[in-house]
Amino acid sequence: MINDIQKDAESRMKKSLDALHANFNKIRTGRAHSSILDSVTVDYYGSQVPLNQVASVNIEDARTLSVVPWEQNMVPKIEKAIMTSDLGLNPSSAGNVIRVPMPMLTEETRKGYIKQARSEAENARVAVRNVRRDANNDIKALLKEKEISEDEQHRAEDAIQKLTDKYIGEIDKQLEVKEHDLMQV
Repeated sequence: MINDIQKDAESRMKKSLDALHANFNKIRTGRAHSSILDSVTVDYYGSQVPLNQVASVNIEDARTLSVVPWEQNMVPKIEKAIMTSDLGLNPSSAGNVIRVPMPMLTEETRKGYIKQARSEAENARVAVRNVRRDANNDIKALLKEKEISEDEQHRAEDAIQKLTDKYIGEIDKQLEVKEHDLMQV
């Protein structure tokens, strides 16, 4: 039973870490990478679909993405979807290729993105701590029902705490890497 609780806690903590990674990919740095456009959805015959399902997204150079739609009539829709996204990008089309230049980040926008990254990291830490709380409550419930001893409870809680420390350390490492990326000129 205790192992099940620990495995569940670890999988939920890992999901929090994965969610943080996905959120960090949405925060753009000065460099071009295709995951920036992962959150963009396009109107495709009446339904909203992710951009990567209607076009290929490639890195043209360090500051430019190229989007090549699979259907010629999708060019204006994709261009509009990128413009109306909250990413602050201005695509331009040349035939059936849409080029998306990455604007230079000002010091002010860099600080804003760092603030956003820190907020995302704190949300992930809170999620990990909530998982720890839930797991500890489950362990206490087992003790209350006399299914485990107090020694087993303490060992299980220590193991949960070690997991929590491990995942919070990973969150801090990811935040440090993201801040470093944002501050590079």
